[in-house]
Amino acid sequence: MPRTSYRVLRARSQVLRRISGENSRPWLLSIVRNTCLTWLQQNRFSGSTELDVEIDGREEESENPESILLAAAQSQIVRKAIEALPPEFREVIILREMEDLSYKEIANIASIPVGTVMSRLSRARSRLQELLSGARTSGVGA
Repeated sequence: MPRTSYRVLRARSQVLRRISGENSRPWLLSIVRNTCLTWLQQNRFSGSTELDVEIDGREEESENPESILLAAAQSQIVRKAIEALPPEFREVIILREMEDLSYKEIANIASIPVGTVMSRLSRARSRLQELLSGARTSGVGA
């Protein structure tokens, strides 16, 4: 994270000019993404990484132990399914569904056309549906 902080501070004047009136979140996420990709390339990382995000951010309707356990199990199944996605699909699904970014913002962050964002999202959702229905039929989390 220090490298990301340094880049943000170094580009301060550019930031002030660029984001006057704009949302700075996509810009910052693109810096974080590019720094991460650089680190992964330098360290020759080729596998998947474990997600450290909250899947189910809703309040529990009832606080009984059974519902808490079931919600935790469902969150774990979804987390594992997302981790199983190829990186390019995982990236767009997280930015859209968890970070709630628009297609245009995702395109800017990932440096890809909006049409590619839509295509990857469609494929990621289809793959997630397959993974989750496979988990359901195999009895995982049940």
